[in-house]
Amino acid sequence: MEKKKKEKDREIHLAVLKQMVKLSTSGFGLVAALAWNNLIQELVNSYIKPHLPQGSTIISLLLYALLVTVLAVLVTYNLTRLAEKVEELNDRIRNRRRSRDQDE
Repeated sequence: MEKKKKEKDREIHLAVLKQMVKLSTSGFGLVAALAWNNLIQELVNSYIKPHLPQGSTIISLLLYALLVTVLAVLVTYNLTRLAEKVEELNDRIRNRRRSRDQDE
């Protein structure tokens, strides 16, 4: 009975920790996204816009949107792969613990 309580406590602590990580990651992610937003806008305005005809604001915005989309897809794809690998590793560790507990 005591063992089940400890396991339940661990699960609760893990859930709280995961939520805190999500919240802090989201906050820092927003700050990073705003920084990247400024950088990409400046790159488009400084290096691409001067080579386009006058009044081509739509083309500049299109190029900006494409750059942001490509960056978002690459980052999301890589983070998803990383999360899957971590989850796999976590499952293996959990299975080993269960196997070891059953042997005892």
